[in-house]
Amino acid sequence: QVQLVESGGGLVQAGGSLRLSCAASGSIFSINSMGWYRQAPGNQRELVATITKGGITNYADSVKGRFTISRDNAKNTVYLQMNSLKPEDTAVYYCNADVNKLFQRGNYWGQGTQVTVSS
Repeated sequence: QVQLVESGGGLVQAGGSLRLSCAASGSIFSINSMGWYRQAPGNQRELVATITKGGITNYADSVKGRFTISRDNAKNTVYLQMNSLKPEDTAVYYCNADVNKLFQRGNYWGQGTQVTVSS
């Protein structure tokens, strides 16, 4: 099995910063892309940012210039540095990983971490 455990969410004022972390563990041979998604109440889950094993990044237009995704391949961990936070960034943030196990490939999600930005 593969587990993704997120941390770093919380309550912050508008303009503030938070850093999310997500550590993958379990029967992992290697990890392809990793990413962050978010879901606000009443909305569908949406992409925030992704990063390939080689470090190529992709961002939603709404977070470009404010959020930075990075990863530590040795630790199977992905990070999301969130700066200049806005109330509309309030959501549950989910970590995602495309994992190669020994004989199969799978897509896994974390349990989510709440980010609340007050105005």
